[in-house]
Amino acid sequence: MAKTNAGRFFEDYKIGDVIEHAVPRTVSGGERAMYHALYPMRHALYSSDQFARDCGLPESPLDDLAAFHVVFGKTVPDVSLNAIANLGYAEGRWLQPVYEGDTLRSVSEVIGLKQNSNGKSGVVYVRTQGLNQLDDVVLEYVRWVMVRKNDLDAPAPETVVPELKTVIPASDLVIPEGLNFGAYDFTLAGEPHRWGDYEVGEVIDHVDGVTIEEAEHMLATRLWQNTAKVHFDATFRPDGQRLIYGGHIISMARALSFNGLANAQMIVGLNGGAHANPCFSGLTVKAWSEVLDKAETSAPGVGAIRLRLVATCGGEAFKLKGEDGKYLPEVLLDLDYWALMPL
Repeated sequence: MAKTNAGRFFEDYKIGDVIEHAVPRTVSGGERAMYHALYPMRHALYSSDQFARDCGLPESPLDDLAAFHVVFGKTVPDVSLNAIANLGYAEGRWLQPVYEGDTLRSVSEVIGLKQNSNGKSGVVYVRTQGLNQLDDVVLEYVRWVMVRKNDLDAPAPETVVPELKTVIPASDLVIPEGLNFGAYDFTLAGEPHRWGDYEVGEVIDHVDGVTIEEAEHMLATRLWQNTAKVHFDATFRPDGQRLIYGGHIISMARALSFNGLANAQMIVGLNGGAHANPCFSGLTVKAWSEVLDKAETSAPGVGAIRLRLVATCGGEAFKLKGEDGKYLPEVLLDLDYWALMPL
């Protein structure tokens, strides 16, 4: 009897399947230190316990995207071990902060299936929840991934494509308990720009760039216990290259966005996202953002800002798609998210 796990293929998924993912992970200050070593991350709320306390939190939480990576990584052996590509995200919400000592685990439900016309692969939609040691849901999101078929003769399942919200209403965003930006220190945060200084339609060039290194990507992918073969095995792709984990690009772009959005502190909603083109070692990533919307919240001094974050590896600034409506080849990431910012 085989004791190894070859991973699930497209024909192995059924609508309604609930998958309890291994292995729970207790996070520590080590995750935060490593995260800040991998990315030029400088948001004050995630760097200083005292700054976080002055904003009404008990201590500095784990970076939102670091928590996302921990939860995401646990799903890989069951969802995307045999993936061709991770395609997109929707309906993501951070429901409460993750602190040092919390133990995270992941649970996913299959909510959609669609076989591709070539009969060799299909798209799997899952809704994933990350839970802590108290069984509280700390974050949730939907993602869809293209997965190979193993048995090409397996019949195509009934096509089910879930209806997903294109935007999370601001009223559905969850503000962490106690968060208060009434005494926010803009000097310590690094920039003077507050919620009222940004206008819908404004675009921001984040100026800086980072060249993607193979070693850092390997370290990051292992840190999140992401086992997808395309990230590790150079023989798994016809071009002989290891695909850079999409979350690595998300975090890199978010870190670069500090220059111009230092006060967009907490990510609380993920409206949508697409890994527009693959990224490989040696490419230099730059980023720009567009302000899509703004909303007030019930928390003292806290506003919500909806941002489009775009990561590129060249090309003309602020250009996203060509005349054919398709992403330009230099666009790596198109991410639509809500963040919290002082009024």
